[in-house]
Amino acid sequence: MPNLQREWKARAYAKVNLHLGVGPMRDDGFHELSTVFQSVNIYDEITLRIRDNVLDRGKSPVAGPLKITGPTAAGVPTDESNLVWKALDRLALHIPLSYPALDVEVHKQIPAAGGMAGGSADAAAALMLAQKLYATFFELEIASADILQEIAADLGSDVPFTMMGGTALGKGRGEVLSPMLTRGEYHWCFIASAQGLSTPAVFKKLDEMREASASAGDGSLTPTLDVTDTAQALVSGDVHRLAKVLKNDLQPAALSLRPDLRKTMEVGMEAGALTGIVSGSGPTIAFLCEDAAQAEEVRSQVTLEIPKTRGYVASSPAPGVRIY
Repeated sequence: MPNLQREWKARAYAKVNLHLGVGPMRDDGFHELSTVFQSVNIYDEITLRIRDNVLDRGKSPVAGPLKITGPTAAGVPTDESNLVWKALDRLALHIPLSYPALDVEVHKQIPAAGGMAGGSADAAAALMLAQKLYATFFELEIASADILQEIAADLGSDVPFTMMGGTALGKGRGEVLSPMLTRGEYHWCFIASAQGLSTPAVFKKLDEMREASASAGDGSLTPTLDVTDTAQALVSGDVHRLAKVLKNDLQPAALSLRPDLRKTMEVGMEAGALTGIVSGSGPTIAFLCEDAAQAEEVRSQVTLEIPKTRGYVASSPAPGVRIY
């Protein structure tokens, strides 16, 4: 085995959806999306450590259960169901030679099952980190950028964006990305709930609510796929303008399934947030704030008044995966 770096690390950044427009369900079972992603500077750390044994092509490079650490590690799977494990297995299929076994550690700070793409970001970081490791190990390009993007899109709708980071418009399932111009820095308080919320359940609930709404002749839940207002607000760099146009079509469904989140939003607004919105499919609530001090005040007040919540102060935009 060549003499090379034995330990490889990367940071995987979370995301917030500034706009999440959800269209009708497609023939493939997914909903057509029009979403504006922005990365935030809450991150997980992925570590790959090379073992001495070399595996035959086709075998999983993951040596055993993932080591999951950190303040949000509870409940994160350590087996093949974890997206990190799946990402490494998929990439290994593109390696024409034998390769080293890997020990994998994920230090979690992004809320799990919280609508902030923690699992997706971890998978994106594992993909890019392993690709660099293998390329160094074999002194050749193991997987092109196109192959990485293809694997990322297959793993999940948020994985391609978390590889890229910054600010982007996502179409299709969210995997068709176009970078967006943005000015300024934005300050957030994210309030995570101890109880998770299933993304498929939220989409299903939205479909049910829209069907009932259409039957009643109420058009309030029609898809909002136009992101013009969001794009203009980002170009202006005006946080107050952005606060007025944040939109999430999944929010009514998430609040229907978790009505307790309404209280979290009320307390955050009373504490001084410019606005609050369900992050992705929830249950994390994202509060956009005037500055870092206001975000800290919101975090303090909400976590004091709402039991079993954890608060995070963050800023955006942040980068995509960073290897170091």
